[in-house]
Amino acid sequence: MLKLYLYHQKVILVTGAAGFIASCLCQKLLSNTDTERLYIVDDFSEQSKSKNLPVDDRVIKIPRNELFEYLQAESLDLKAIYHLGARTDTSEQDVDLFDRLNVSYTKKLWTYATENQIAFLYASSASTYGDGSLGFSDNHDLIPQLKPLNPYADSKQIFDLWALSQMNTPPQWAGVKFFNVYGPNEYHKARMASVVLHTFRQIKATQKMKLFRSHKEGIADGHQSRDFIYVEDAISCCEFLLNENVDSGIYNIGTGTARSFLDLSRATFQAMGVEENISFIDTPIDIRENYQYYTCAENDKIRKAGYDKHFHTLEEGVEKYVKNYLLKGSYY
Repeated sequence: MLKLYLYHQKVILVTGAAGFIASCLCQKLLSNTDTERLYIVDDFSEQSKSKNLPVDDRVIKIPRNELFEYLQAESLDLKAIYHLGARTDTSEQDVDLFDRLNVSYTKKLWTYATENQIAFLYASSASTYGDGSLGFSDNHDLIPQLKPLNPYADSKQIFDLWALSQMNTPPQWAGVKFFNVYGPNEYHKARMASVVLHTFRQIKATQKMKLFRSHKEGIADGHQSRDFIYVEDAISCCEFLLNENVDSGIYNIGTGTARSFLDLSRATFQAMGVEENISFIDTPIDIRENYQYYTCAENDKIRKAGYDKHFHTLEEGVEKYVKNYLLKGSYY
């Protein structure tokens, strides 16, 4: 089995560094003494995410709008680029915004990585699977058939198809389809935060939890299911995929197990030490039509590539998140 992660050494660039997953990745990279320098990219004017930023002498900030000018002016000797920055609001309808921030920006970084022979990882999304009717396989032959349900997912699908069509590529690259990631440093995400964070906040405020009622025949209330993956597992997969012995391509990042919102709520009550009290409300009209009732990553591909670490179970991840971070108000 593969054990040596080569490309997380030396000089690394991470975009979206103030965001949820990327900020945790930055802290993980900085915990490695072989990381000589870490360039972090984001819109640093967003104060809601300021506490996510790493404080370390090896860190250099580059504002998102100045990145390409900076790259042209400086010789950075980068070993890897983790491009996790994107516009991620699934309710946003501005297609031009997604084209600029999620598609064109990523193409420019891909081109830079290709020309300078830098390992490159970018964030795709499990939302590209649409209603799930075609399954959740990361087989490249399936990807052109997918039908995303909103402009955000469309932007991720557009870039995945573009990446797969390229003859000139970075020496090592991976597109990662994150499933439902949860964990510390998502405090700023408001409505787009994980169900775990929303559940914790609701229980803390009311000692109760209200879940969306099912509006689909054959699925009981609270049995809508997702592949929930703890952020530590997600960033571990990202590091692994820039191993030079792993085939380049698009990979699912999920546990391979779907769990219900009812299971998640019960795990949160348990971790908080609060008596379970769950009721149901109608799913909001504005998201009901495109609401997914089931997602589950097929992760045979990353397993066959050599990733052999244990994924946190839902109960393990929720307990760690609640007790180590949420109850303490701590950051990763």
